Amino acid sequence: MKTIKAILILLSPLLIGWFALFLGAYGVTPGMVLKILLNETLHVFDIGDIPEKAIIIDIRLPRVILAGLVGAALSGAGVTLQGIFRNPLVDPFILGVSAGAAFGCAITIGFLSYLPIQFMAFVFAVASVVISYTVARTQGEVSRLPLILSGVIVSAFFTAMVSIVKFLVDPHKLQSIVYWLMGSFSLADWNTVKVAGIGVFAGIFPIFLMRWRLNVMSMGEEEAKSLGVNISRDRILFIGFSTLAVAVATSVTGIIGWVGLMVPHLVRMLTGPDHKTLLPLSLTAGASFMILADTVSRTLTSFDIPVGIITAITGAPFFIYLMKRGGKEAWGK
Repeated sequence: MKTIKAILILLSPLLIGWFALFLGAYGVTPGMVLKILLNETLHVFDIGDIPEKAIIIDIRLPRVILAGLVGAALSGAGVTLQGIFRNPLVDPFILGVSAGAAFGCAITIGFLSYLPIQFMAFVFAVASVVISYTVARTQGEVSRLPLILSGVIVSAFFTAMVSIVKFLVDPHKLQSIVYWLMGSFSLADWNTVKVAGIGVFAGIFPIFLMRWRLNVMSMGEEEAKSLGVNISRDRILFIGFSTLAVAVATSVTGIIGWVGLMVPHLVRMLTGPDHKTLLPLSLTAGASFMILADTVSRTLTSFDIPVGIITAITGAPFFIYLMKRGGKEAWGK
């Protein structure tokens, strides 16, 4: 049964992405979507320059791919951080990544419009993690509790700085800042997909190769040390690569919460806690969830609803449901 569930989860991004391509304000039949994709990849059909081709290739396809990349990055980082901290409530933003990225975006929109917004969001996301780690290191060896507490402090600091920027900027720029903070894929294009793809791959692929170490680290520090695992070094590597993936994803789409917290729990309950299979399945499940959420956000009304609102509305009650169904059992308690 677990094998069937795993196969369905692995195939889910392709199935949901396929439905997302012909859903939208401009109706395109599934058959026409197939013809357009085959024309672009294998040159099987000659369909000419019809409007449906531009809608699928230039608008919907990059948006679907970008949503999948962002969902995979958030979910992969979530399962990684939950594993190394042995804490089911940790998510990619616990170290202040989102708050740092939000501050970088806010000052770029408000005062430094000549700089790339993605670059500044990435710089401050990384800076927030470095500060969190430095603050936690003041007591010598970095353990999980001081690191989480310092992340909360740094996140609160950058959130306050964002509020200061929102208070000082022009009202027209304030609207852009608020919209970015809610998260959206409405500005997706192939260049954004390229930037996100390189960053997410650079962050997630090393974690994928080291995923077996997450099983050892999730057993506890003493057990991991007895097996010869360098806890401090591996923790830095996992946090660094997770931060890179989340920072790049956040810089191109804005802040999107709940994915890194909710999706790993769901996959863990369906397939078990072994990180050798849990990580790749969480990547594909996160991609599917984000594609589905973005499809809902752009088809529910005549205008785009920020996808961060969709994930927040669905995430909280769904997480409560998962906890009641068996969160403790899934973590082996």
